[in-house]
Order: sequence, then C-alpha cells, then structure tokens
Amino acid sequence: MSSIFDLLFGWMGKVDPVALVLAFSAIGAGLAMIAGIGPGVGQGYAAGKAAEAVGKNPEGGKSATLVMLLGAAVAETSGIFSLVVAIVMLFANPLVTKQGVGLVIAFSAIGAGLSMIAGIGPGIGQGYAAGKAAQAVGERPKLQSVIVRTMLLGQAVAQTTGIYALIVALLLLFVNIFQ
Repeated sequence: MSSIFDLLFGWMGKVDPVALVLAFSAIGAGLAMIAGIGPGVGQGYAAGKAAEAVGKNPEGGKSATLVMLLGAAVAETSGIFSLVVAIVMLFANPLVTKQGVGLVIAFSAIGAGLSMIAGIGPGIGQGYAAGKAAQAVGERPKLQSVIVRTMLLGQAVAQTTGIYALIVALLLLFVNIFQ
C-alpha cells in the first residue's frame, strides 16, 4: 500500500514546499470559482421570471424589473465570496509563509477552494426567490414592499451555507489548524 502512496504522492516530497503550496493554491482558486454556477443559474431564473411577469402585465414591469435586479444582486454574494477566496489564494496567499508539512498546507489550499463550491446552493436558491418575487410583483405591483421584504428575509436565510463555506475557507487559509 505504501508503494501506491509513494507512486502517487512521493514526487511531492521532492518539490519545493512553497512551489507545492502555490500550485495547489492555483487549483484551489479554480475550484472556488465553480461556485459561480449557482449565481449564474439563479440570476438567469430571476431574469426569466421578471421577463415573464412583464410580458403578462406591462404596467408592473418597472416594479418587477427592480425586484429582479435587487434579488439578483443578493444572489451574487456566494459568487463574490468565492472570488475573494480565489483572489486571496492567487495574490495574497497566507499559506506560502506557513511553517509545517508542505503537503498539509498545500491540501489546505485545495480544501479552501473546494469548500467554496457550497456557494452553488445559495446562488440558485436566492435566484429562485428573486424570480418568484419578480413574478409576484409583476402580477401585484401594489404589494411590492411586502414581497421584497419576504424575498430578502428568505435570501438571508439561504445565504447561511455560503457564509459557512467562506468561514471554512478562511480558516484553512489563515489559521494553521493542523499544527
């Protein structure tokens, strides 16, 4: 069994630890950006529902569009969290200066990137809420303030998973928890 481990990972012991951390950080940064799928899907859904609402009730179009833009902006937060983690790993990587086992530190970078994939869910969920809110406002513009308040409350709750992912990523990057 150790021969398989040596075959797969033995080369890492011969690589400069800083280079290893930087390489794995680049992979982690790329993985973190996978979370952009969620906001993209969610915002597309919100835009589609707003367009549908405008088509059914042009008089409520301005209100539906405003709600869609507000909701889509909130849905983007998990993508922004992922972008921040990726930028930190690429340009201000605190892992490079950490002392310890290079392999553990390198895998911390991949773990930070992987954790951000959890942002897919909030992005889709928040976009769905925005789409339904835009649709409802398009149908009943006079209820815009109540609908927006309900949408924002639901989006705030939906964001918790993205916040948890951000906390785990930042812990992996800034706290040497394995020493």
